[in-house]
Amino acid sequence: MRGRFFVIIAVLSLPFLLAASLHEYHVSVTQMQYNPAQKAFEISIRIFTDDLEKALTESAGQRILVKNGDKNDPLVERYIRKSFVLTDGTRKPAALHYIGKEQEEDATWVYLEIPYQGTLAGCRLQNSTLMEVFDDQVNMTNVKFTSEKKTYLFKKGQTIHNL
Repeated sequence: MRGRFFVIIAVLSLPFLLAASLHEYHVSVTQMQYNPAQKAFEISIRIFTDDLEKALTESAGQRILVKNGDKNDPLVERYIRKSFVLTDGTRKPAALHYIGKEQEEDATWVYLEIPYQGTLAGCRLQNSTLMEVFDDQVNMTNVKFTSEKKTYLFKKGQTIHNL
């Protein structure tokens, strides 16, 4: 009898334990570093894999799972192109080259490159990644250009920053 009681308690507790293991916050971290030799920004975006899967599933209209070696790079690229945009001083979007993605543990790294010459005067960065999915989404973006380092927080209602 006592053994059954513990089994019942364990079974009833399982959903709560599983829910606690999922992350309760929605954040991405982006490193955007200028490489003067290549005249380009090298960008890596770290996104929780389950959040990325939810966004891709909603945009594709079918269940999308992200893992290394899958065939989802075109979906990821299309999604990132809509949500991550650098514009120059004339408000012209800079060319974005999708390099690829790498899934590790609970996160997926997305790698990009943006060819760029000149100063950041008048430049604007949009990072609205996952904001259509999660109202509390925050995208922390670290930008290193020449010797300057700045961190920008993108959130609902503030998806664009002047660099």
